[in-house]
Amino acid sequence: MTQIRFDGRVAIVTGAGGGLGRAHALLLASRGAAVVVNDLGGSLNGVGGDTAAASQVVREIEAAGGRALASFDDIATPAGAQRLVDAAAQAFGRVDILINNAGILRDKTLVKMEPADFEAVVRVHLLGSAWCSRAVLPLMQQQQYGRIVMTTSAAGLYGNFGQSNYGAAKLAVVGLMNSLKLEAEKFGIRVNTIAPVALTRMTEGLPFARMLEEATPERVAAGVAYLASESCDASGIVLAAGAGYFSTVRIIEGQGVHLPAGDISPETVAARWGEISAEADARPFANAGAALLGAFGGDRG
Repeated sequence: MTQIRFDGRVAIVTGAGGGLGRAHALLLASRGAAVVVNDLGGSLNGVGGDTAAASQVVREIEAAGGRALASFDDIATPAGAQRLVDAAAQAFGRVDILINNAGILRDKTLVKMEPADFEAVVRVHLLGSAWCSRAVLPLMQQQQYGRIVMTTSAAGLYGNFGQSNYGAAKLAVVGLMNSLKLEAEKFGIRVNTIAPVALTRMTEGLPFARMLEEATPERVAAGVAYLASESCDASGIVLAAGAGYFSTVRIIEGQGVHLPAGDISPETVAARWGEISAEADARPFANAGAALLGAFGGDRG
């Protein structure tokens, strides 16, 4: 088996001062990439800042013979994201890989949540991913090569009590990926998403944390490194990863029914709900156009 390497490649990893981001950065560096380690150094809920975390990861990479640069820019703002990408390009001459990993938590049920807490989580997870991708795409387009990896979560894919802000942002990055994969394809840029399960400071306080003892960040990083490599030529993948488990996640649509024009009513929808909700022969669609063709141009009975 040919070893996947990143010699000559430059990677940016956001939220890389600890946990999953640190594991991603260390693995990419160990395989030859120059890595920009971005971390604001704030608390789990996004308050404050500290340069120590990112600087320590840079020291680890350099001690192992790798090349790295620390960044403390706030990627939740367009200006911060642009400074991060500019620093990477200035230091290493190019940017080949962007791992959108940064995140914060402010958990409460929606009815008890302050609007500022909802917006803060969306800014970091969703807007941070968008602004960093926006800043790096011109470089990747010019190079005719790039790999972008988003980070989603089971809370976004399936929901989780008390995490409406986090879940909304985490599913939104999948939507971001689905559009960017189409916009970037002709430039040789691939955009994919990791759905990690790992024991980090974001999960250690959860009721099921003891179940995650074998779910180390390093076991997720292997999947991220694949998605970030030349070996992965696919785009639009959501890869679930944790404790040695890997699986792709897909949004699918059932075959459904076409109701006669003269018989479209709430009562008819209710009467034929069994057929409408049937999952047999459900299928994924590559883009919105394909879904529309499937709905209006296909034979659904």
